[in-house]
Amino acid sequence: MYTGLVLSGGGARGIAHIGALKALEEHKIDITHIAGTSAGAIVGSLFAAGHSWRSILNFFKEIPIFDYNRYAYNKPGFIDTNKFYKDLLPFFIEDNFRSLKKQLYIPATNLIEGSEIVFNSGELIKPILASAAFPGLFTPVTINNIVYVDGGVLNNFPVEHIKNKCDTTIGVYVNSLQNITKEELKHSYQVANRAYSISFESQCKHKFKEVDILINPKELEKFGMFNLKNIDTIFEIGYEAALKSLEDYNN
Repeated sequence: MYTGLVLSGGGARGIAHIGALKALEEHKIDITHIAGTSAGAIVGSLFAAGHSWRSILNFFKEIPIFDYNRYAYNKPGFIDTNKFYKDLLPFFIEDNFRSLKKQLYIPATNLIEGSEIVFNSGELIKPILASAAFPGLFTPVTINNIVYVDGGVLNNFPVEHIKNKCDTTIGVYVNSLQNITKEELKHSYQVANRAYSISFESQCKHKFKEVDILINPKELEKFGMFNLKNIDTIFEIGYEAALKSLEDYNN
């Protein structure tokens, strides 16, 4: 039996994916196929390599994303995405998809042609970085002379890449759109968060019916996409939401 896991993008909210992994472990659900975008690509790749949810959570806690040593110079972005290569390398036996223990599909966006490409074989780490390269903040990643950015630009919930390969598909979406008031839009980052949540919801909502189990934590919109001060809280929200969805499915 094949069980697929779809992990959306969402920046720091993607920590909720790790909480979902804990719940899946407790329910003894063996994942065989993973499709992950952006933060979901990072979490998904580490999980596909055989790392536990604890190890993945520690990775996010220990890697300083906004350290000044990662600033980009003479590149289109504030953070040099390629400087995370050395952080990821020790987590993989080989920088190649064939080293993984689960099938992995990583979407990225071809910035020149405006098209999606899904990586599933060959070089591994650069596609992960490309899928997570949020445009404007992180520099694009060049693979085989093609410039790529965040897979979420075109596909933030890549269920179609594993749906027909699996008997059961579980999706984790971390950009739930909630009702707010105008008083909650006082700062530029709040406006940006809201705008991206609207965009992602419009792009992804019709896909939710394609998964058998949807884990969609409702409380995450209040957390900034790049605010890493609430890692433990976001993790717990993902864990509790996953437990509820799994219990509802089994009842």
